[in-house]
Amino acid sequence: MIHWLTTLSVCTVYLYNLLLGNNQLLLTQGVNFYLQQLNALPAIENISSADFFFKDSKLEKFQRFSEVVRDTDKLEGLFTLYRSLEDDQIYLEIQPEQLNKNYLGTVTLESGIGESGIYSGLALQDFLFYFRRVNNSIHFVIRNVNFRATSEKPEQKALNRSFSDSVLYAVPIVSISSHRKAILINLGDLLMQDFAGLTPLLKNSLFADYQLAENKSYFGAVNSFAENIEINSVYNFSANQGANLITLPDSRSLTLKVHYSFSQLPENNGYIPRIADERVGYFITAYQDLSNYNSSESFVRYINRWHLEPSVTDAPLSAPKKPIVFWIENAVPLEYRDAIREGVLMWNKAFEKAGFLNAIQVQQMPDDADWHPADVRYNTIRWFNSIDAFFAKAPTRVNPLTGEILDADIIVDANMVRSLQPEYRTLIEGSSNNQNSCNLTNYNTQLIEDDRCYGIESSLQAAIGATALSMLQNSALDNEKMQEYVHQYLRSLIAHEVGHALGLRHNFHGSTMLSPQELNNIEITHSKGLVSSVMDYLPVNLAPQGIAQGDYFPATIGPYDEWAIMYGYKPSNFESIGAIIPEAEKPFLEQIVGSSQQPELAYATDEDIWDINPNANVWDMSNDVLVYSQWQMDNARLMWQKLDKKYPIKGESYSQLRTVFDKILMYYFRNANLIVDYIGGQTFRRNYALDVNNWAFVPTNLAKQRQALATLNEYIFAEDAFEFSPQLLNQLAPSRWNHWGNPVPISRLDYPIHDRILRVQSTILRSLLDGDRLHRLLDIELKTLPGEALTIPELFDTLQNSIWTEILGKEELISISSIRRSLQREHLDILLEMVLRKTEVPEDGRTLAWYELRQLQKALSAKLKKLGEQLDIYTVAHLEEVSDRITKTLNASLVSR
Repeated sequence: MIHWLTTLSVCTVYLYNLLLGNNQLLLTQGVNFYLQQLNALPAIENISSADFFFKDSKLEKFQRFSEVVRDTDKLEGLFTLYRSLEDDQIYLEIQPEQLNKNYLGTVTLESGIGESGIYSGLALQDFLFYFRRVNNSIHFVIRNVNFRATSEKPEQKALNRSFSDSVLYAVPIVSISSHRKAILINLGDLLMQDFAGLTPLLKNSLFADYQLAENKSYFGAVNSFAENIEINSVYNFSANQGANLITLPDSRSLTLKVHYSFSQLPENNGYIPRIADERVGYFITAYQDLSNYNSSESFVRYINRWHLEPSVTDAPLSAPKKPIVFWIENAVPLEYRDAIREGVLMWNKAFEKAGFLNAIQVQQMPDDADWHPADVRYNTIRWFNSIDAFFAKAPTRVNPLTGEILDADIIVDANMVRSLQPEYRTLIEGSSNNQNSCNLTNYNTQLIEDDRCYGIESSLQAAIGATALSMLQNSALDNEKMQEYVHQYLRSLIAHEVGHALGLRHNFHGSTMLSPQELNNIEITHSKGLVSSVMDYLPVNLAPQGIAQGDYFPATIGPYDEWAIMYGYKPSNFESIGAIIPEAEKPFLEQIVGSSQQPELAYATDEDIWDINPNANVWDMSNDVLVYSQWQMDNARLMWQKLDKKYPIKGESYSQLRTVFDKILMYYFRNANLIVDYIGGQTFRRNYALDVNNWAFVPTNLAKQRQALATLNEYIFAEDAFEFSPQLLNQLAPSRWNHWGNPVPISRLDYPIHDRILRVQSTILRSLLDGDRLHRLLDIELKTLPGEALTIPELFDTLQNSIWTEILGKEELISISSIRRSLQREHLDILLEMVLRKTEVPEDGRTLAWYELRQLQKALSAKLKKLGEQLDIYTVAHLEEVSDRITKTLNASLVSR
């Protein structure tokens, strides 16, 4: 049945449109569409009336209700709870109207162990559930919301038989009161059997068989409010052979606290689901409408967003009836609260464009607060500690039927800022002596990709910026400058996470708005923005030498952010009259999203960046990454030079020098790796067709590809690409502290310079000659006019001539350095693998590798015959072995045919 008020609302829309003279057929279709959506229900098994349960004549089989709740504390609210402090039992009362009704459940890990993925504040689960009585049990059932059908149609019957809900637990009924018409269950039977799923989480994260110790587990604080109940559970886990956890005094036992929120879904609150559009980046709630046979698309997609209503419906700018309020947790250090506040409020600029004044507000959680940060009624920004996390997250809790965001809790690992503090202290000490130094957390130089926002890579970027504060600006670093830098970084980090909390996905086109020359012009970056979207993964913005440093991180949100918020939150005319037909908003929304062709509104998200697209990437900056990345590699080289001349400071450990050297090398590699995407690259944007000149894919300009190859040859493959003095290399010592959290390395102690450099060169080279890239280059030849594509032969020739310059480019040859010999062997290995079919490449790639080896063999023979006696033994042995391997491989390939 459709509630009569809802029917009246739909009829009001119908009459309103009729008065405007709108097309009758369109109106009928719109109203019918909405009626279908309103009745589109998840699959549910038919259940008898709840009243039947309280007419059962066999109630004597249960305990007497009054006896069970005697001597308990009664907590009335959404569900009435009875707690016995004597034996720590909690009973939950279920009314007949609460059976088979949807509720939202959220589960949050309130305490962790600070390592290996078990961190406090993590969102564990959220789901739609209902209670169902079956005989003498109450089933706790997770609703299947992925498939729906109009309830009045026969399809609903098929849907009920086709898909299943998930019955997680069957809890025995403790008592039934015919007088109160209430069912009583023991909450411990539901929540004290690892309801949160911690056992598999611990096994997967810690690789140890931890089991729940029920006799050591108990309930903490419990509260029941009008629209939600909040429950803390404390679980103890034991293992005969625990994981080797350095954060625990004894790894055989650990305790985790979990917070449960069971809340009522908003009903008849006027929320209007908003149709999603793939050109604007929102998280979505999607379901398949199995009663819709009239459309090529059976999925219905709503964006996830908050319920914002203007308090004055006919005003161009109005305060919302209920603003979005974020509370800064009282555990956040005092010195970071202002930056966090600014990062949150940064988004009000976007909401003003959408018609809302002060849509987002920030409040401080008092130290004596009587509520919990995981309480579903509060949106919080939380602070936690770990030894290995390095991330921030912004999980939201969403009504899975409509996409309405109901709760958000941003969590930030203290390591995101703490990693800058040792650097800060060392730099302050050094500046008093007119010297500088660094002490940063050590990282392996391998590229580390992480799907968590602002992970290790973000910390690296921030640490490099902190290093550059003194090393590149040629000025003494003081306390105020460092505090401002940390403020910029944390403000930007929080703005990114708040964007997620508002429903926005990543936009990895965000960094491409400005030219390299505009990035440090604060007149531009403070008004228009440093980037088009703070939802990108943004590097620290370091000015090149000779340019005054501007903002290190964005000081404001960008044009895309404003536009996306308009799409998600700007009220439509239908909203202003109380209409609730999502499909009717499409013309209104199309007016907004129609401007997506503008370059500053380009959108690319996580699944887009796996393609070879130099304009959609992570940790890049500007609309010309070739120029920007070269600037950053020049900055890195300058920092290395200063390390060689001015470090370490007297009385300081050599290990600090090693950590910063490694970080600069990783930063250098990151920027070189960005240039690789120009080779065989193409731009792709989520635009719709407008005219014949509007292509979905545009191959990267040939001149840009050649420029990218030239830059890589100079900065990665050239003979003088990596030159460090013996003095510097002999000072790169590891830390000698050996204790928990800081083990001494068991490998060689001196710095493995050949290994580090070859790792960088090999990763870049193998990426350039990867089978996917070669397939792309071959395809692009058919997608461009003759002479406008970079061909595989040109790529192969350019790399071979650069890597084998001593053989192919120089008349005189005395010796080949050890760095070059390693690179040449790696290049040879790649070509040999192609010829021997040990790697997947196009057949044209394999034959061209064969051809390149033949050319190289001829040049080697000639060079050895002419200059063999003049060469050092390293070079002779190297070249003769290369020649022999080529000969054997070519012969083997001939036999294999």
